Amino acid sequence: MGVRFVGRVQGVGFRAVCRDIACGFPVTGTVRNEADGSVWLEAQGSEEAVGVFIDSILERMGRLVQSHQQSRLAAVAGET
Repeated sequence: MGVRFVGRVQGVGFRAVCRDIACGFPVTGTVRNEADGSVWLEAQGSEEAVGVFIDSILERMGRLVQSHQQSRLAAVAGET
């Protein structure tokens, strides 16, 4: 799953919070700042685990997120 978060999501610890939340779920992936001020997150795991993980990010950081768009991505074998 790929998710683009738009809002006040850079310079506020957003990526670190995503990483910390991910440690509590059976998911793998990456999160990075984009040049346009958004944050791009890629997560893989079971559909349920990824969904709850993203919901947890929004629950904790949602006040900073104006919008987010999800897209399906192909799984990456061996990702950590």
